[in-house]
Amino acid sequence: MSKRTDTIRHLFAQPPSPMLSADNNPPEPRRVAAGAVRSMKESFSEIERENEVLRARVAGSEQVVEIDPALIDPSPFADRFAQEDDTAFEALKQSIAESGQEIPVLLRAHGTVPGRYQTAFGHRRIRAARLLGRQVKAIVRALNDDELIVAQGVENSAREDLSFIERAVFAFRLEAAGRSRAVIQQALAIDRAEASKLIAVAKAVPDDLIHAIGKAPKIGRGRWQELAELMREKAATKRAQAVAILPAFISADSDERFARALGAAKRKEAANAPAGQIVEIRDSAGLSIAEIRASERDVKVRLAKPAGSAFAQFLTARLPELFEEFRSFETGDGKSKDN
Repeated sequence: MSKRTDTIRHLFAQPPSPMLSADNNPPEPRRVAAGAVRSMKESFSEIERENEVLRARVAGSEQVVEIDPALIDPSPFADRFAQEDDTAFEALKQSIAESGQEIPVLLRAHGTVPGRYQTAFGHRRIRAARLLGRQVKAIVRALNDDELIVAQGVENSAREDLSFIERAVFAFRLEAAGRSRAVIQQALAIDRAEASKLIAVAKAVPDDLIHAIGKAPKIGRGRWQELAELMREKAATKRAQAVAILPAFISADSDERFARALGAAKRKEAANAPAGQIVEIRDSAGLSIAEIRASERDVKVRLAKPAGSAFAQFLTARLPELFEEFRSFETGDGKSKDN
């Protein structure tokens, strides 16, 4: 049995801990500055109280029951994008198949459909049970929408594997649904400033482009804010959206899709650089891979070491294909690129 499973299994019997149960391994301990620790205490105090209430109810009147997963609906407040290659889920499903479901999920009765339930947390365990044809072990609690969101956020705080853009979209959806900033901050364990930044990015980047890119797990706030800033220009938005429907984009992984969308949004910026200006190109991890220098006569690209030589050979072989892709991107349906 893993350390995470053992910890979660005893959640309801031991003294309060700062995290609720989750479906994946606990995050590695982090070293945090004293000032940051003080600022985090207020954010997590409500989470700790939620844990205490849950333990008290389980120790008292609430019981673990078995429910047909066909009767369980997702949370009405989605916080995750669809997984393209969820190896962690496959491991979870195998564990449940071999050892059973050790940790119950948290549900509430559906507000409008008698006999059905909505998920507060444990979506992956419910999905695994459904695929395995098993009943779901669950605790059913009376929760209003705000309480459901906070309980859902507690699980996410424990897992810490939501990407930046998933958190941003979740915060934006909650605000659009009329939830207060206080609830959003509590659900994501963040302060007011961070909530504002998350929502600003989700508002600025078109929804279709966000979902074409996906969760982009390695792309942090700075890169997404850069893309959001570029989306102020309609032409940049159209360039990014045009790239997002190309086969090469669709077949790439999520982080690479982000890099392609950002590169397309910045393309005009590089092409129109004043004479002598150098534009730096970075990969999805933020490392410099090339510099573009524009002059009155031409545009020169200088590739960075150590991969520069190998990449130059790759680029030489792919140039005809890339040029055809560029041509189709420029012409589109026979219209001007900015019309």
